[in-house]
Amino acid sequence: MSEAIKNRYEFVVLFDVENGNPNGDPDAGNMPRIDPESGYGLVTDVCLKRKIRNYIEMLKEGEEGYQIYIKENVPLNRSDNLAYKHLGIDEKKTKDLKKNDPEADKKIRDFMCKNFFDIRTFGAVMTTFVKAALNCGQVRGPVQLGFARSIDPIISQEVAITRVAITTEKDAEAKRNEMGRKSIVPYGLYRAEGYVSANLARKVTGFSEEDLELLWDAIINMFEHDHSAARGKMAVRELIVFKHSKELGDCPSYKLFDAVEVSRKEDVVYPRKYQDYDVTIYGEKIPETVEVIRKL
Repeated sequence: MSEAIKNRYEFVVLFDVENGNPNGDPDAGNMPRIDPESGYGLVTDVCLKRKIRNYIEMLKEGEEGYQIYIKENVPLNRSDNLAYKHLGIDEKKTKDLKKNDPEADKKIRDFMCKNFFDIRTFGAVMTTFVKAALNCGQVRGPVQLGFARSIDPIISQEVAITRVAITTEKDAEAKRNEMGRKSIVPYGLYRAEGYVSANLARKVTGFSEEDLELLWDAIINMFEHDHSAARGKMAVRELIVFKHSKELGDCPSYKLFDAVEVSRKEDVVYPRKYQDYDVTIYGEKIPETVEVIRKL
């Protein structure tokens, strides 16, 4: 595996949804998530990371070093056991092992980082062996994402739909169709911001330049293989990356994020497409030592 990254990064992702539900809220009948005070739409970091994980898993198909730790229908302990088996550790004797080998915790953690892309990237809490003296530990990942928020307040609509397929024979005798409801956002442009720490990559997980390029690819394509009727039309429209000249960075991240302005065009009342917005990067707010890369 190649060396860990040497530069700090920040990035801005713009993605939109058309006639779909980008992230349902289970506390609100799975309707689109909305900030109740402002009316702005929200998409959680967990939702975005899920799309990234799914793309990596599909692209790499279990290739060594690119397994996914948090995945559907796979207990975490099953993945944890891979480290134990690889290192020849007996779960029942972990207390003795820890006394005899002070580096045992680090060896297990390093194995998990080396073999699981999402641990190497986002980190993970792997303290699942409650009764054992030794577990896979906790890893703070170098890549962090915040909630995405819509540029403008969104309107959440409930659309009535009909289904011609009747559930039971008894219902078929009484009616020809059934009614249902579907929650959608007619249109919403969302902005998410993220961070990549070269310091954590070097000290903890070994997140490399190859991993970084794979991450950019996954972000750009995270909706391309995740289409469904419920989510409508979703696409990543912009990926703006800020590359610092050194490991600890050249300026505070907020200055870089403030340099990216997304605004609705003056003559647009109800935005319904990406072209209804202007994206401006104010270069004078960005230090000369920070490189701006528009990946999309």
